[in-house]
Amino acid sequence: MPQLPATPYPAEVRARLDADAKEVLARYPGSRSALLPLLHLVQSEEGYVSRTGMAFCAETLDLTTAEVTAVATFYSMYRRRPSGDYQVGVCTNTLCAVMGGDAIFDTLKEHLGVGNNETTEDGKVTLEHIECNAACDFAPVVMVNWEFFDNQTPESATRLVDDLIAGRTVEPTRGAPLCSYKETARILAGFPDERPGAVEATGGAGPASLIGLKLAKGEALPKARVVSPRAGQPREAQPHDPSPSEHLSSHDAPQQTSASDPEHPAGPAAEEGE
Repeated sequence: MPQLPATPYPAEVRARLDADAKEVLARYPGSRSALLPLLHLVQSEEGYVSRTGMAFCAETLDLTTAEVTAVATFYSMYRRRPSGDYQVGVCTNTLCAVMGGDAIFDTLKEHLGVGNNETTEDGKVTLEHIECNAACDFAPVVMVNWEFFDNQTPESATRLVDDLIAGRTVEPTRGAPLCSYKETARILAGFPDERPGAVEATGGAGPASLIGLKLAKGEALPKARVVSPRAGQPREAQPHDPSPSEHLSSHDAPQQTSASDPEHPAGPAAEEGE
């Protein structure tokens, strides 16, 4: 059956959202560009992007609800059903997975009695597996409302969610102090985090992640050690200044192909039928 029109916000909520939306719109020369922060804004009101929230965004930006829905359903950061106060995301991408992320996710599912993208009965915790957190130096990583909890184990992650449910103070490994999911959504909408010390409490990347930045800045790196896959002993790489034709990464270096190396033309390894 067709759905009835979305229920409008109460008058006082609508007035507050209208004022906030006006502030958001003032940042953009084209109103359509404000859709993403407006979706965060309505998510900060209800904890997810409801049909009422999408109708508000459509009316505010002079879009159709279909256009708003297409965006809200494309990005995983927008919840489509009520969520918990704490969004607990376990990285299950390659490095975190092999370092224990899969085990952490399985343990939390059993401990909380929920599946992926499901919320505990008390409405405290929503559990999900997420893709790379860009924190591979500290794998396996768990995020709570997008704040980092590094070097986790099944045991430490279990204690973490138990503390969240019990209302005990939980401190992220890096970054700002933890706040609720609705408060996080309002910050993502572009409104300032007014908690004392929250903005100053930043968290830096690990040393391995910073090597690429050092190369880009032309900073000197420690002498490299090159290990041959066939020789058992590492040898010292000879330092040199790269020529303009050289690449700093072997991934970008030109490869020998049939076009660049006539002595090794491309073709089948054997004649047909052999």
